[in-house]
Amino acid sequence: MEREALGLIECRGLVAMIEAADAAVKSANVVLVGWEKIDAGLVTAIVRGEVGAVKAAVDAGAAAGRKVGEVISTHVIPRPHAEVDAGLPVLHTGETTRKKISGSVHAQKSIAAHGAPSPSSMKATTSK
Repeated sequence: MEREALGLIECRGLVAMIEAADAAVKSANVVLVGWEKIDAGLVTAIVRGEVGAVKAAVDAGAAAGRKVGEVISTHVIPRPHAEVDAGLPVLHTGETTRKKISGSVHAQKSIAAHGAPSPSSMKATTSK
C-alpha cells in the first residue's frame, strides 16, 4: 500500500499557523493531523493526503500564512518511511490526549472524524 504524503508548514506564531492550516485543508483533499509547538514562537501544521493534494495544500497554506504573519519553511515528503512517522513528535490535537501520526489512510480519516482540531479550536499545550 502506498504511503500518504506528509506536508509541513512552519510559521512564527499561532495566528499564522492557524491561517495556514485553515487554507490548506480548504484548498485540497488533505487531513490536518495535528500541529507541533517548537520554540521561539515556531509552530508547524502537519497535513496528510495524496502527493498532489498535499503539495497544493502546503502552497495554499503558506500563501495564506504569509498574509497574516511569517512562514518560516514548508516541505512535502511524498512517501515518508514508516520510521519517519514513528520518530515524529507527539502532535497537539486540541484534546487532553494526543495522537501520533500514523501512515494509515484509515487512521488519518479516523483522527479527522473523531479528534482532529478545527483551526478555531486549536490550543497550544506543552508536555513535561
